[in-house]
Amino acid sequence: MSSPYTEEMSAPLPADSTENFGPGSIGSRRLRTGITVTWWYTVAGLLVFQLMVVSLWIGAQANLGKSPSSVAIMAIGGVVWCAATVPLMVQYRRRDETAGAAAQWRAMLLPLIISVAFALTAGLLSGLWVVGAVPLVQSLMLLNWPRGVRLRLVIVALVLLGGLWFIDLRAVTSADGGSGESWWTLGFLSILLPAMTASSLWWWDVLATLDRARAAESRLGATQERLRVATDVHDLQGHHLQVIALQLELSERLLARDPEAALKQLRLARSSVAEAQQGTRDLAMRFRGVPLRDEIDNAVDLLRAAGTSVNATVSAEANLAPAATLGPIIRETTTNVLRHGAGKRAHLSLQREAEQWRYEITNDRAAETAGNVEGSGLQGIGRRVAEANGSVQVHRGKHEFSIVVLVPALNSKEEQ
Repeated sequence: MSSPYTEEMSAPLPADSTENFGPGSIGSRRLRTGITVTWWYTVAGLLVFQLMVVSLWIGAQANLGKSPSSVAIMAIGGVVWCAATVPLMVQYRRRDETAGAAAQWRAMLLPLIISVAFALTAGLLSGLWVVGAVPLVQSLMLLNWPRGVRLRLVIVALVLLGGLWFIDLRAVTSADGGSGESWWTLGFLSILLPAMTASSLWWWDVLATLDRARAAESRLGATQERLRVATDVHDLQGHHLQVIALQLELSERLLARDPEAALKQLRLARSSVAEAQQGTRDLAMRFRGVPLRDEIDNAVDLLRAAGTSVNATVSAEANLAPAATLGPIIRETTTNVLRHGAGKRAHLSLQREAEQWRYEITNDRAAETAGNVEGSGLQGIGRRVAEANGSVQVHRGKHEFSIVVLVPALNSKEEQ
């Protein structure tokens, strides 16, 4: 008998592809990586904006005729201050961890001291009130304030910095001998920095909340499904076991004085066991009997929830395909994509071709699995397809992996 596989290249199969999409899987790590990358984009954006403002302050030093040593001190102090804000940002992200308030304040103490020192130094060297106030105000923006406090702090900061800049503008206009128009950019960006920081942290909080909600929804959905299955099994088995226990107890009592009646109860108990077995099989078939269009939709939703770009092509007659064969295969191949795919793109297709159904799933391969194979779940897929007199084609490329399953179409009577 020929093998149900036709592959472009062959390799041994590992034994872990059928594990669920758990905390250690590639899909789960990809979710955590995505939110971490977003966080560091936020940090990088704030640092770039801070360095831009510091460079304007350095230019202002030169325009005001300050000594080269003052300009150098401003430059070095500005870089040190920007570096000191990074621990404050990291502490902001870790604010929900178990460390106590005292430990958190100890971690922020040195960055705050550096901010105060640079604020005093910058203000004295430049002679500008706004330059001395911005480092301290910016560091305060990075602290974890209670709900609503940061908004009020932003409003106060805008008013305070605006007033200080109005005072500085008159001074620099007199010192520069001009209209002071060249100083508007410095003042505008210096005043805008705390507001932009608050908005960036607010946006991060929104993304983090959405990420936690998505994870909680996934766990809740799995829990509800397990509870539903457990409830159905409990109701089914509990009823039959109670009946069987009563029948066996009755047969035990009747055995001495009425063997025929006791034998009848034993037969009824055996019949109840058969009913319980059949009920369990029917229950399992009900869970396995999800329409294939719904199976595809569930697979697409799961992949998209893991951050994968997915598109699907499904025949209008998909529900007529052999669900008992293709349903488990769709779930198995989706799990393999979550565990072994690179997580950028995937494509699912279920189409009728003459007298057979063609199911195909294609995904990009993760770099860490590019030299490996995609799991012993292929062996289970091969067995299912072989039992249905179908075939499996596995195509392994350097950057892409696809599985094509061909199974005979059901006849008209079976489809009905």
